Amino acid sequence: MSDVLVYCDSKAGKPSPISFEVLSEGHKIADKFSVKLTAVLIGDSVSESASECALGGADKVIICQHSTLKYFNDQIYCSILVDIAKTESAGFILGSATFYGKALFSRLAAVLKTGLIPDATAIEFDAGNLIVEHPGYGGNALLKFGFGTQRPKIITLRPKAFGVTGDNPRNAQIVEYAFDAAKHSSGSSVRESIVEGGGQVPLTEADIIVSGGRGLKEAANYKLIEELAAKLGAAAGASRAIVDAGWVPYKNQVGQTGKTVNPKLYIACGISGAIQHLAGMQSSKYIVAINRDADAPIFKVATWGIVGNALEVIPALIKRL
Repeated sequence: MSDVLVYCDSKAGKPSPISFEVLSEGHKIADKFSVKLTAVLIGDSVSESASECALGGADKVIICQHSTLKYFNDQIYCSILVDIAKTESAGFILGSATFYGKALFSRLAAVLKTGLIPDATAIEFDAGNLIVEHPGYGGNALLKFGFGTQRPKIITLRPKAFGVTGDNPRNAQIVEYAFDAAKHSSGSSVRESIVEGGGQVPLTEADIIVSGGRGLKEAANYKLIEELAAKLGAAAGASRAIVDAGWVPYKNQVGQTGKTVNPKLYIACGISGAIQHLAGMQSSKYIVAINRDADAPIFKVATWGIVGNALEVIPALIKRL
């Protein structure tokens, strides 16, 4: 069995939180098959992060650093990973099912002519075979997949679905990849990246999310969601219905056509629980539903439910906090 290769997402030169989840799972797979774990960092200033990947369990860290790699470009990043995967004879390639990860790994699987299991929520072993759990049918079923004989086997992990299991420090070998701009080129380039303002923790990284829906009655009442979120140190989310109505921007949308989230606590206020919304949040560890309709579908996935008017319940919660 060949080695396990993990691509580590990075922000401002630092591995993102999901990278340590991926490293942790990669470490389990490498231990199970008695192979090495190799981490890959790509960017314009990632060399100082190599030691963090070693703490995450990597036996080797490959650094690809160049000024032209400041902004993510799936074509260039894919070309680099293909080269590294072939050089390292990777048996498994793991990454994150983030916005960038989805773009990168679908292209990578196509170029390598191999299989991809995306958005995994669990990985287990059965008689020496790797079994990957993946939500399907709008989140209403958990499907289990195995791989055939193809190599490498590619898996992307849903953020916050795995966690980091203990410390796995290694005295990692640090290797610098010789980037060739002519070899790894693209027909497009990113000139500038503008981060949307607001200072809010991204929905996909938040431990607590407070979301609002049509039960808020009007756009002005969304401020209650923001106030409760501020009290809890949470991110503010929304259903597709109020995003489509223009009450809040798309960046706040949770659901099948918005963000897929997996926080420790999800509070749904005035959200009935359409299947598209449930698909994006029902894997949350704990779910609190507030809705005046006792038969609302959201209560079927809720850990705790409050049957009541969200416009009355939310102010009461804010007052108690």
